[in-house]
Amino acid sequence: MPIGFDYGTANCSVAQSVNGQVTPIAVEGTHTLIPSTLCAPSSETVSEYLFRILDIKPSDNLGESLLRRAISQNREEGLIVRDDDVKFGREALALYLEDPKEVYYVKSPKSFLGAMGLRDMQLSFFEDLVCAMMANVRQRAENGLGREVNRTVIGRPINFLGRGGDASNIQAEGILKRAAHRAGFFDVEFQFEPVAAGLDFEASLTEDKTVLVVDIGGGTTDCSMLHMGPSYRGQIDRSASLLAHSGQMVGGNDLDINTAFHRFMSEFGLGSETTGGLPMPNIQFWNSIAINDVQAQRAFYAHDNLGLLRSLHKESAEPQKLARLMQLQRETLGYAVVREAEQSKIALSDSAHYRAHLDLLNEQLAIEVTATQMEQAVSNPTEKIKRLVKEAIVESGIQPDVIYMTGGSAKSSFLTSAVKEVVPNTPIVSGNHFGSVTAGLARWAELIYR
Repeated sequence: MPIGFDYGTANCSVAQSVNGQVTPIAVEGTHTLIPSTLCAPSSETVSEYLFRILDIKPSDNLGESLLRRAISQNREEGLIVRDDDVKFGREALALYLEDPKEVYYVKSPKSFLGAMGLRDMQLSFFEDLVCAMMANVRQRAENGLGREVNRTVIGRPINFLGRGGDASNIQAEGILKRAAHRAGFFDVEFQFEPVAAGLDFEASLTEDKTVLVVDIGGGTTDCSMLHMGPSYRGQIDRSASLLAHSGQMVGGNDLDINTAFHRFMSEFGLGSETTGGLPMPNIQFWNSIAINDVQAQRAFYAHDNLGLLRSLHKESAEPQKLARLMQLQRETLGYAVVREAEQSKIALSDSAHYRAHLDLLNEQLAIEVTATQMEQAVSNPTEKIKRLVKEAIVESGIQPDVIYMTGGSAKSSFLTSAVKEVVPNTPIVSGNHFGSVTAGLARWAELIYR
């Protein structure tokens, strides 16, 4: 049976389409969305878990080397991998929040897949991470449907990163495809995420229209200008109706990170000075919460960086704040800080004020955030999103009849207003923010695998 699989930065979801009727599949209890998170006793646990518990072998010699190293490391540390050692979704988040220091936790590995300059062993490990998550979702889908699921269409952004170009996209798609094959999908195809969202919107159209799809997801914003409607519905070759695309790594994660940086990090020393009047280096505060930048996270959580933080603490005119940054580093609390920024973003969609709460284990911080402050904090990513909308319009050379906004972050009213500034005279509609991409992928899967 074919399914549509949205392996998203924020969440994963799957759906099936039968005779044009799309049914989302529950993948975590009754939930049709499972957060794109994984938690394990150590990073090495993941590779051995795939091999020993799921009977999933490495895809190449490099993967075999990674596995051997992981098994050796686990034995040295006395770790025996068990079938419940790797947690996913809400379970993973709960375990991390319970004791951040004692577990390996990763959110949104999709954000790392197109990163350039990584070692081959790192790329092989990312493949293991993705494979473990995909195998988990596939098993849950099969349990829900009561039958085997082995064909899929996976969504992908226009560009996985804003830099790296085709090489970045090829690398990322290659990781996803190898991971999906290892997870048990023998037929794997890809579809652009905004095109998939458009396919779902097209099912509701009674006349042909030129549609600008703006998909603001957790990791990327993607725009596609498309001819859609009854004349195009059901066609496998849609090349003539795909007019323009734009996309960049800017999405919900960036909104959350920027909110955390501008509204929370002053409590950790951002903007403070040394006793000699010199400003504290911004890079330490940014790297601590840049959860979508593997190099930044590696630099901040490196063992020798703690020595540098200690030096800054000694020199600080506000040492109590730098002590919090050291605590964040020691206890790996960056994900928790960004998560509270995400909660702020969600709350401020419906309210003008929100009191954020940061749990630093030995201290509780309450920080007031207003909707206006958050909009100011995310002005940089917001401007990037506006430029992507303009780029798609300019590249297509035409104005859309309608703008279809989707993606979890598109629920934020200030982003709708930002898009409206670019195309003030075009109606904006929205559908299922969290399900339109998945539904479109399911429709495409039914069409191409029939």
